[in-house]
Amino acid sequence: MFVKTDIAVPSPVFEAAEQLAHKLGISLSELYTAALIAYVTGHQKSEITETLNQVYEAEPSTLEPVLVRLQVASLGGETW
Repeated sequence: MFVKTDIAVPSPVFEAAEQLAHKLGISLSELYTAALIAYVTGHQKSEITETLNQVYEAEPSTLEPVLVRLQVASLGGETW
């Protein structure tokens, strides 16, 4: 499903987008869609990081000693 929308962008941005779309062999709509996906995804990742930071500010992130011993034992004789 697609939604048609009108947006206003500065002329230099539009011209650069047209040139890039032509160079990549894609439509302006495809270029704008790809750019928006990258932008939104970047912000979503930032929100996840912020949420995790808030959790770890309130909760310790250390492992229980028994879990550490089990992890070390599972490595066997491997050297790192």
